Amino acid sequence: IFFTSNYFIAFIAENHSAPPDVTGYTNNTANATATDGIQVERAPGAGTAAQRQTPKYGNAELMETGDGVPVSSRVSAKIQQLVNTLKRPKRPPLREFFVDDFEELLEVQQPDPNQPKAEGAQMVPMRGEQLGVVTNWPPSLEAALQRWGTISPKAPCLTTMDTNGKPLYVLTYGKLWSRSVKVAYNLLHKLGTKQEPLVRPGDRVALVFPNNDPASFMTAFYGCLLAEVVPVPIEVPLTRKDAGSQQIGFLLGSCGVTVALTSDACHKGLPKSPTGEIPQFKGWPKVMWFVTESKHLSKPPRDWFPHIKEANQDTAYIEYKTCKDGSVLGVTVMRIAMLTHCQAITQSCSYTEAETIVNVLDFKKDVGLWHAVQTSVMNMMHVISIPYALMKVNPLSWIQKVCQYKAKVACVKSRDMHWALVAHRDQRDINLSSLRMLVVADGSNPWSISSCDAFLNVFQTKGLKPEVICPCASSPEALTVAIRRPLEEGTTPPGRGILSMQGLSHGVIRVDSEEKLSVLTLQDVGSVMPGGLMCVVKLEGVPQLCKTDEIGELCVSTVATGTSYYGLAGMTKNTFEVFPVSNNGTPISEFPFTRTGLLGFIGPAGLIFVAGKMDGLMVVGGRRHNADDIVATALAVEPMKFVYRGRIAVFSITVLHDERIVVVAEQRPDSTEEDSFQWMSRVLQAIDGIHQVGVYCLALVPSNTLPKTPLGGIHLSETKQLFLEGALHPCNVLMCPHTCVTNLPKPRQKQPEIGPASVMVGNLVSGKRIAQASGRDLGQIEDNDQARKFLFLSEVLQWRAQTTPDHVLYTLLNSRGTIASSLTCVQLHKRAEKIAAMLAERGHLQDGDHVALVYPPGIDLIVAFYGCLYAGCVPITVRPPHPQNIATTLPTVKMIVEVSRSVCVMTTQVISKLLRSKEASAAVDVRTWPPVMDTDDLPKKKPPLLYKPSNPDTLAYLDFSVSTTGMLAGVKMSHTATSAFCRSIKLQCELYPSREVAICLDPYCGLGFVLWCLCSVYSGHQSILIPPSELEVNPALWLSAVSQYKVRDTFCSYSVMELCTKGLGLQTDSLKVKRGGRLRSRAGLGTSGPDPTTVYVDMRALRHDRVRLVERGSPHSLPLMESGKILPGVRIIIANPETKGPMGESHLGEIWVHSGHNASGYFTVYGDEALQSDHFNSRLSFGDTQTVWARTGYLGFLRRTELTDASGERHDALYVVGALEEAMELRGMRYHPIDIETSVIRTHKSITECAVFTWTNLLVVVVELDGSEQEALDLVPLVTNVVLEEHYLIVGVVVVVDIGVIPINSRGEKQRMHLRDGFLADQLDPIYVAYNM
Repeated sequence: IFFTSNYFIAFIAENHSAPPDVTGYTNNTANATATDGIQVERAPGAGTAAQRQTPKYGNAELMETGDGVPVSSRVSAKIQQLVNTLKRPKRPPLREFFVDDFEELLEVQQPDPNQPKAEGAQMVPMRGEQLGVVTNWPPSLEAALQRWGTISPKAPCLTTMDTNGKPLYVLTYGKLWSRSVKVAYNLLHKLGTKQEPLVRPGDRVALVFPNNDPASFMTAFYGCLLAEVVPVPIEVPLTRKDAGSQQIGFLLGSCGVTVALTSDACHKGLPKSPTGEIPQFKGWPKVMWFVTESKHLSKPPRDWFPHIKEANQDTAYIEYKTCKDGSVLGVTVMRIAMLTHCQAITQSCSYTEAETIVNVLDFKKDVGLWHAVQTSVMNMMHVISIPYALMKVNPLSWIQKVCQYKAKVACVKSRDMHWALVAHRDQRDINLSSLRMLVVADGSNPWSISSCDAFLNVFQTKGLKPEVICPCASSPEALTVAIRRPLEEGTTPPGRGILSMQGLSHGVIRVDSEEKLSVLTLQDVGSVMPGGLMCVVKLEGVPQLCKTDEIGELCVSTVATGTSYYGLAGMTKNTFEVFPVSNNGTPISEFPFTRTGLLGFIGPAGLIFVAGKMDGLMVVGGRRHNADDIVATALAVEPMKFVYRGRIAVFSITVLHDERIVVVAEQRPDSTEEDSFQWMSRVLQAIDGIHQVGVYCLALVPSNTLPKTPLGGIHLSETKQLFLEGALHPCNVLMCPHTCVTNLPKPRQKQPEIGPASVMVGNLVSGKRIAQASGRDLGQIEDNDQARKFLFLSEVLQWRAQTTPDHVLYTLLNSRGTIASSLTCVQLHKRAEKIAAMLAERGHLQDGDHVALVYPPGIDLIVAFYGCLYAGCVPITVRPPHPQNIATTLPTVKMIVEVSRSVCVMTTQVISKLLRSKEASAAVDVRTWPPVMDTDDLPKKKPPLLYKPSNPDTLAYLDFSVSTTGMLAGVKMSHTATSAFCRSIKLQCELYPSREVAICLDPYCGLGFVLWCLCSVYSGHQSILIPPSELEVNPALWLSAVSQYKVRDTFCSYSVMELCTKGLGLQTDSLKVKRGGRLRSRAGLGTSGPDPTTVYVDMRALRHDRVRLVERGSPHSLPLMESGKILPGVRIIIANPETKGPMGESHLGEIWVHSGHNASGYFTVYGDEALQSDHFNSRLSFGDTQTVWARTGYLGFLRRTELTDASGERHDALYVVGALEEAMELRGMRYHPIDIETSVIRTHKSITECAVFTWTNLLVVVVELDGSEQEALDLVPLVTNVVLEEHYLIVGVVVVVDIGVIPINSRGEKQRMHLRDGFLADQLDPIYVAYNM
């Protein structure tokens, strides 16, 4: 064969684009560019012909395979001619047959050639002013505390407020000093023993203090500094499962924390076990709780003093930081960094001794800690601390305190300004003229500017000067990055940056005009901190300096930053040891820089502008969007009051290889459904209009239900986690996957059909076998099969009744597992005779009349069947109506009776009453039943003569079944086919009289009927009959029967196995389970051999009707189990259902069967007759056109295995993929519902069942919810995500229903068409229907 695989590999390896389109072999350069200039490996001994550049497609000098890959010129002229004849235009290339290996490529977003690009010069790193060391600055913070505590012990350090806004407590510098010393002494000397102290200098301890107790916190913090112990301030764990508390626990564990300092009140409030112990919090290490109140501590001896040093390189404290993914890191800050930082803040803010500062921020971390705990002590300032609880009650409290204490400085967040505005009702006594500085801690946030403007607007009349507002930018790693200094009065305020959103999304700065909606207005956050050097580096790859008009990450080089993430060397290197390089690749400084995590640029006059955070960055379709900007847009949508307290979370999730934006908002308690949808649709339009990006999912939750951070903000990572786990419980959801997901693979274009002849040649050329297989040849099997002498089953029964009258053929078990009844050969024969007599006498029936047998699974059914054969009638077995569900089950019975043209109905007394009952007359017209005979008391006499059919090709019985798509079809089985089927099963399963076989199948159609009623009579084995309905009462019934009777072979259906595995763990392992393959509709195909093989196929290839084998566990893999050994006398071929041409091995096609026991045709079809005419006598359009085949309606493939059959031949394995009539065509590809349903059921524990169908090209997914109704909406995004990820399909509608709504037929199969009809007729009574936009 000339086409070696290494060519293809060489081709792919060097050319990563998709293989070129070779459908038209023109001299078109566009087509050829992909392979132009690609060197091809030389085939061994091929000379240089193949080494030339690949020619254009139209050039025939050098032959190519269908992929445009040149091949060795040693190909015989014959094949060359052959391939050339196949290379006619408008045909798919030969790669259809050559290359199984194809890839369904997701669209990669191509960058827009017109997108803005940075054009400026390289930015110049910016240096802050010198840090001017003032002579009386203390050498360390502890030294400062000692100084003020001894020379000004009465000076106030901190005033705390109660929830009424009254001063609760004033902590003086003297008290702070003495108490801190006491804490230090007790930490070092009173924990553990003298020999083994629990805490040594350098150890880490946790600080757990509530937000309303800054005094205890300060005492503990300085106590640690004095003891040279490293404090790790964290939040108070309120419950054992607090948002984020587990990750905090992980941080404590990695820091080796064993002691937690806390206050008396806080200690009392911690959750306790019944014995009074504080339980271990989830994820926390075991800690000892140490209360720092003075009354609990021992007084240090007179001669004990803490060791006060100059600030050095030791770690001073660790500040925790929550990342985007919810993990918590500890940023270590050295003593020298802490001191230098306080000095830089003092210089920037011009702090002086005894100034009063009002603090609303969290004092445990960030700006609150730096200004109100550290810098304040360095400068002996007085801090007025406003607890969060007071702000909630009275948002104006901080403004009132500024007036009351004539405070010079206030530290707030934009939220505090916003709330003050909302609560403000023109208070008379407000005067803010004392303020020289209003530090806005989140001033770098894009939305803070509107709060600042609005606040100034209202409070300018109350003495607030415009130059007082000082936004600052900070991060846990870089501490204070920049802060705007208070300007001298009368100087012009700095300008603003009005930037194009479109430009920002491409990472470039383009100034725009304020009139437009799609602009972002930024305020500066001042200049670089004293003693610092700042630069801006590119977000990806090497830290290269940005251009002046490019957005990048701000990096600073100064002593005053964090040093590391505790215990994480790799991440530390990435963040704290960055060496930015210029264009030519040289580092710009010998000193390392720290990444701030802030995105922005340095504008004119060295002012710093922050445009967002790295943590909030979302890259969608190659464009960058900032979560905060999207929050700001959503908050600006009218009615603004719709969102409860402005609580919105925006994050991205990755679905199908791109980030997708999710917006979650808390809605006001009083909002109606109508309000919600109006607001949601406006938000979608606003975000699309302003940011040119689609929102993938917009969810509304009830107020106060999102996880909170300690100061009431939204805990973002926890919210995202809940969303992904399906535990957010939204009350409204709007998904817009159709607009957002633009990278789906292109819909498959069906190629113009290749003639079956070309397919044959293609298969031959590529060395593929035609897919065919057969069971053992019946003619060559030597066996002493006595039953073969007889043409009819009725004769076999008579012969058995004479030769082995007392041999038991049937045993029926009840739900307790005891024998309900049994039947010997002679008993069956005699009872059948009586039935025949009754039919002749009471029914006056003639030969060939049709009789409907409506019996529960059991012995009566078998007796009635043989009675019909004895009387020359044609039996039709019908499942009886369900007494609890007559309305839906009786019409099917009636329909089968009518369609089969039955002249009478035989049944039991109970059912015969049921057929004429009042309930029945409500469901059907009971007057039109044919005569109904009950067979409970049979006549005493036997018929004069038993009927003997003249021709074995006449009808033996009719097999009626309802398909999953709701088609009712009756199949005609002749006497010849019936005997042949029984013989094949006998040979395959080695059945003979001494065998016992357990059968747990429905006995009404297909294989179930044959095994229940026919096989025992033909082969003489004993059948232990277990009605599947009894398993619902006792799931162990089938398996206990198998073990009790030591049965070697048992037959069951998948629904029986499922009932058992759900009802009990498998208790018998001594079992060789034999079960009929799933194919039992028009042809019995196979029962399992001892070990059926399983292969894993690529689901993406299956959609294209290709079979591609992959390794177990590889993505998109689907396990398929072989359908067992092919029955003796059966031939199988795989054919293309459209062209009816034979398929190559390992290609997917329809399974066609040829055997002696094929049914002879449909009796009648209730539905489309034209479709069905060729089901029983199809012929191939090419190749062997003589053989007559039956079409099974199943898609599958054949694969030759390494195993050998008994005959020594290699074993051909048959794999069934699914039913043709159930497959759905979407985007030009073939999907099997079960694959999508399996994915959906796996997504959430509350989904118990799922069914999918299509409706006007939309995929509808119906899920049954086993849980509270508030979980219903959680399922919508999860279902949409999983179907996108695993099947590349967008779900159009998600319907959440109660358990039991999806209709299942008696064989345990879902009836998706019934469900679809119910959905369209609006009869499902769903909990929720989501239409994805």
